[in-house]
Amino acid sequence: MNFIDGIKDRARNEMKTIVLPEASDLRVVTAAATVLKEAYANVVLVGNEENIKKMAEENGLDVSKAIIVDPLKSEKSKEYAENLYELRKAKGMTLEQAEELVKDEVYYGMMMVKMNDADGLVSGAIHSTSDTLRPALQILKTAPGTKLVSAFFLMVVPNCEFGEDGVFVFGDCGLNENPTAEQLAEIAHSSSESFKQLVGKEAKVAMLSYSTMGSAKSDLTQKVIDATNIVKENYPEIKVDGEMQLDAAIVPSVGKSKAPNSEIAGCANTLIFPDLNAGNIGYKLTQRLAKAEAYGPLCQGIARPVNDLSRGCSADDIAGVVAITAVQAQ
Repeated sequence: MNFIDGIKDRARNEMKTIVLPEASDLRVVTAAATVLKEAYANVVLVGNEENIKKMAEENGLDVSKAIIVDPLKSEKSKEYAENLYELRKAKGMTLEQAEELVKDEVYYGMMMVKMNDADGLVSGAIHSTSDTLRPALQILKTAPGTKLVSAFFLMVVPNCEFGEDGVFVFGDCGLNENPTAEQLAEIAHSSSESFKQLVGKEAKVAMLSYSTMGSAKSDLTQKVIDATNIVKENYPEIKVDGEMQLDAAIVPSVGKSKAPNSEIAGCANTLIFPDLNAGNIGYKLTQRLAKAEAYGPLCQGIARPVNDLSRGCSADDIAGVVAITAVQAQ
């Protein structure tokens, strides 16, 4: 059984309802049909019911078991607008503005999650990250105790002896552009929790750099060193080390040579990139050259499960992220 099939099995153990607010896109409707056929989550498609059903019929897709809601016609829209107004009136939102916002599919979907009419949401096939995360932060807020919302990719590399049998968490590859040392430490903490939740194994966290254990010195390397020290001080339960080059982090022979005293070197499964440039390039190199499955950007630190998608995602990518979101909702 491959990794994502295991996630789907876990999702089936406690079925959750996941909102897909981009039902005008064929990839999303195709993914919904897959999820329903494989029966690992309930699906809500947000959009024009007639158009969704026509698209499904024309493409031979069965979404008859999906809940289809149109914000322009829904009986819930008034209730959602009133609750959104209560949430945001201190920030200056009027009831009229709230009524307009819930006509937007993503805002409507977020209100479904907020009002416990659904358990999680997946968006981003046609919306930007900001258009997905802005309503999430406005409506769902951050999780208790969270200092920073960040994003990670769950990477599944075929025929790979590194990481956890080829499974890695890469963070942050989708949200925080140039995190401070303190923010990098929070990304490491959240990413370790995400690895444990989704992979079911202990996270071994490497704080990545172009230097390993002082082989080079600059402001860039010092940020990673400081972040590593913050993680060790604030979260002593986490297995973490750095600063560390990628090969030293995941290749046992290189780790033994470059960082012989590190318990992480050569066996890391959770990789923390120093900035968004490195993270985005790193995940795309792994996806394209190693033919890895890349699920994300998945979000950590939001009070309820909300996950973003790459706008280049496939229907299979979306179906996989729905499974992951359902497990997060458990």
